[in-house]
Amino acid sequence: MKTKNKTIILGITGGIAAYKCCDLVRELIKEGADVHVILTESAKHFVTPLTLQTLSRNPVHVDMFATLAPQPANEKMSHPVDHVSLADKADALLIAPASANVIAKVAHGICDDLLTTTICATKAPVIFAPSMNSGMWTNPIVQGNIKHLKNLKYNFIDPEEGELACGYSGVGRMANTKSIKEAVLKLIK
Repeated sequence: MKTKNKTIILGITGGIAAYKCCDLVRELIKEGADVHVILTESAKHFVTPLTLQTLSRNPVHVDMFATLAPQPANEKMSHPVDHVSLADKADALLIAPASANVIAKVAHGICDDLLTTTICATKAPVIFAPSMNSGMWTNPIVQGNIKHLKNLKYNFIDPEEGELACGYSGVGRMANTKSIKEAVLKLIK
């Protein structure tokens, strides 16, 4: 298996397409990957940590400060800082669905949650699978942020065209699970 002993960090942002990540986790594990999930606060409205923990067989990370406990001044930390340990163990970092918000934050170096700090800290390849309303997708600000990130060697799997959850039809639907899995496997081969 290509992904045996490979660690994929999956960052899930808030959006209806988050439900597709349950299947994505299962498919990546079938390929032999060790999948660790980071859920943003907004993502918890669409999928639960318990579901993703069960599917990934790993704890789900939701809070940037969860492992930080007060330590006596003369002792080393007994737990690593999540965003650094996750960034270091990643062979690839996948953000799916990638909202316009997280794309903008990463493009501008804003690190205000566990996902964005992990993205900033990693040396592993990062791949975004955007999902948003077609008006948002075609917005020149969003497209400018994507262009900027591509220039910085971040990877993107373009969204598909079709019926969107908002009732519109157009480009913005997150790529299908198979396409995302194949892009990740190609990235970490």
